[in-house]
Amino acid sequence: MEKKFAITIARQYGSGGLMIAERLSHILNIPFYDKALIQLASKKSKLGESLFEKADEYKKFLAAELFEDVFNANPILDDSLFKIQSDVIKQIARKESAIFVGRCADYVLREHFNCISIFISANIEERIKRVSLRSNISHEKAEKLIYHTDKERAKYYNYYTQKIWSIAQSYNLCINSSVLGIDETASFIRYFIEKKFK
Repeated sequence: MEKKFAITIARQYGSGGLMIAERLSHILNIPFYDKALIQLASKKSKLGESLFEKADEYKKFLAAELFEDVFNANPILDDSLFKIQSDVIKQIARKESAIFVGRCADYVLREHFNCISIFISANIEERIKRVSLRSNISHEKAEKLIYHTDKERAKYYNYYTQKIWSIAQSYNLCINSSVLGIDETASFIRYFIEKKFK
């Protein structure tokens, strides 16, 4: 595909969304942006990267959970950081085809003429197992982490987009990665993208 396009991926915690983004990046030979976006925004704004980490969409919960809410939310700072990250997403999308994970990218790129927004879910048992293994925590703690992380992602998304996180109307394609597995889900999304842009 020669035309520039953008793929945005929102995902339930533990659904394998980041792994799917990585597979798609390899299959389509285009970059994907997740934590790298924070670094780019930091360089652009001359602000410390720790500020972006602190305001990141789900790390607020992790910080509060692990450090008993040492970090206090600053709405003005959070809004400024969101604006900077949004500008970076738009700049990248104008220059090259890319995959964007999280960060309300589907809303940020809502006027981009070649953008596909995807939401990835998975069965809760599979998500608990994946998070438990990845973080080396009990199934009970993994389930709690999943619940709270998804709650924070929803709050972040709903606040900045005035849409509703995870419901079908907010995306072009919603897919359960438990049905096909990580690799086949990535292949299916590639097929969807090719059909869309052909």
